[in-house]
Amino acid sequence: MRNAVISQFEELMNLNRKVHPSFRPGDTVTVHFKIEEGTAKGGDDKKKYRIQAFEGVCTCYKKGANASFTVRKIGANSVGVERIFALNSPLIDQIDLVSGGRVRRSRLYYLRDLKGKAARILSRRLPAGTVLKTQNLGPKE
Repeated sequence: MRNAVISQFEELMNLNRKVHPSFRPGDTVTVHFKIEEGTAKGGDDKKKYRIQAFEGVCTCYKKGANASFTVRKIGANSVGVERIFALNSPLIDQIDLVSGGRVRRSRLYYLRDLKGKAARILSRRLPAGTVLKTQNLGPKE
């Protein structure tokens, strides 16, 4: 149970005007994340960014003003890679919902110990009208 005043304040302070698709643990998502590279040539101190996609299964989702989610993928040489993203981060450019997964838990940490076909998740049919990509509402006045 949260205080209503705190919830209103958090909504006012939310400067991120992007509406991400709603997803839950077990869903496969692609997170397009801005990565800071070195400074540009020519002596400018401007930061240079590139967008890198990170696709995997959402294993954990925490709600609230400081909402975060964990995405796990299998990298090179069958090495599992997990990354935690802050949902309201300005560095998240876009989130794509690739497919839904049917699981019975809210934390899928058991996937860390499984390999190959044992780590498969049953597919879940997404309802009609589900938003699959991030929608940008523009800057906040």
